[in-house]
Amino acid sequence: MKHFKRVFLVVMDSVGVGEAPDAADFGDEGCCTLGHIAGQAELSLPTLLSLGLGNIVASAPGLQAVEHPLGFFGRMAEAGPAKDTTTGHWELMGVIRQCAPPTYPDGFPLELIEEFSRQIGRGVLGNRPASGTEIIVELGPEHLRTGSVIVYTSADSVFQVAAHKDIAPLEELYSICRVARELTHGEYQVDRVIARPFTGNVETGFTRTSERRDYSLPPPYNYLDALVEAGVSVTLVGKLDDIFAGRGYRRSLHTTCNTETGSALMDLKDTGADGFCFANFIDFDMLYGHRNDVAGYARALNEFDCWLAGFLAGWRPGDLLILTADHGNDPTTESTDHTRELVPLLVYHSGSLGNVAIRDVGTRKSFADAGATVAACLGVSKPVELAGEDFCDNICPSPTSEV
Repeated sequence: MKHFKRVFLVVMDSVGVGEAPDAADFGDEGCCTLGHIAGQAELSLPTLLSLGLGNIVASAPGLQAVEHPLGFFGRMAEAGPAKDTTTGHWELMGVIRQCAPPTYPDGFPLELIEEFSRQIGRGVLGNRPASGTEIIVELGPEHLRTGSVIVYTSADSVFQVAAHKDIAPLEELYSICRVARELTHGEYQVDRVIARPFTGNVETGFTRTSERRDYSLPPPYNYLDALVEAGVSVTLVGKLDDIFAGRGYRRSLHTTCNTETGSALMDLKDTGADGFCFANFIDFDMLYGHRNDVAGYARALNEFDCWLAGFLAGWRPGDLLILTADHGNDPTTESTDHTRELVPLLVYHSGSLGNVAIRDVGTRKSFADAGATVAACLGVSKPVELAGEDFCDNICPSPTSEV
């Protein structure tokens, strides 16, 4: 049964709402991205609070619970064994990984780096875990002098390649990353190879540009594939075409920042066809979580709330919004890595909610419940191989009626 004509699933990248039950296993005891930001910066989130955000994060300053939220609220725990971008997004689409992806805390094996260097015809600098902004400051001068590319990794399963645009123009850098992608399967597997172009000089400093590109492993079969097979029009917005390796959608709007993503979603809401839209707001994680920038993170949340108010204005009957995240990234911790957290679950539609007494959909056991709900709300049967339990009965005031 089809409950809605259109479903928007919006990921607030890294906006966690408190430590997951297994946070200690990841060294993340006590983390709470949203709550700790609220404790150190001024948040103004009237739209998110009206949907029930404050009912999720208890005892956080400025995040008050409301007695009668306009939407449904809950939290989701990650079932997969990691806290990275790929694992989180794949799980949202019904794929629960059984093993954590390989990481390289000591850098990549010498034989891999030597073969990579041979194939691209350039030397390699770095080859260790590092902050992307810090390593270009450290190694940028040598990179300019020698032409060797900067290779680094993180706590995630990533092979990152940084190069100045005057040394390796974009198309060359992308070609270099495609070489790395071919080499990082099997024995040396990583989830993503990431191109990190930058500009600047020694005197004025170096700045990463917005022309990042991710080269992901192909995902297993997931809810995107199932929706496309069922004839649903699927649109991805943000970096998701990269995360899902160019598969599982009819249209992709590749945006590079929150502003671009918000504009694209506004256009889709006003002019888009029926179907599913899956979007990622990247700035929270990329610009602020990984840089421990509490003030910047708070500012981005306030800006997102203002955007959301406009997005929900004139919300159409038959449209459904699901807001969530893919992991945490508590900027108040010493680390700049992701944090193992529960993620928010806020659901809104303009149908009559008068006969729905309980707005709390609980703490879901897997992110995959979001994908299962998207499919069920659009009338697509759940494939047996995919994870997730939908919560349509919790949010649909009249389960027997179709749109």
